Amino acid sequence: MLHLVDGYNVTRSDPATRGMSLEEQREALVARLRVRGRDLLGAGRIVVVFDGQGGAGVSVGGGSGPVEVRFSREGSADDEIVRLAAAAERESVCLVTSDAALAARARERRGGARGTGFEVRPREILFEATVRGGGGRRRRTGSSAEGVPAGGNLITAELKTLWLDEEDSREKKKE
Repeated sequence: MLHLVDGYNVTRSDPATRGMSLEEQREALVARLRVRGRDLLGAGRIVVVFDGQGGAGVSVGGGSGPVEVRFSREGSADDEIVRLAAAAERESVCLVTSDAALAARARERRGGARGTGFEVRPREILFEATVRGGGGRRRRTGSSAEGVPAGGNLITAELKTLWLDEEDSREKKKE
């Protein structure tokens, strides 16, 4: 599966990133996908496309897998996404965007029919992680939890307890 992510369509709407500079938005999205991309999207290659001259083919490894970052250079990110979707002839494509016109263009280039291995998922699936709260209700995590793997906060809490207890013990010995 090839996951094509409409970069700024996601970051400019995500409450966790929309107030950041464009560079910070890009870095935050790529970091989130590097750490949690497989959990959020499923198995497969992840290619994030941004408008601009930043560069092409930058691959950022680590986490659950590499994330390829592309910039449109000439034309728009939408044009690059449509081109990449059409070029992936032997691969199913999942487009992450809330841009209906882009989705229609990419679907048309893939052959038009829904059965051509093409799906569209809303950008919100990449927004801040949602977790189950008490009583089965869903709650949003704070932006400080971005990119933290499942159970990561429990590990942090445990380490704080260990370190703070050690520090308190040392302080009491000094008195």
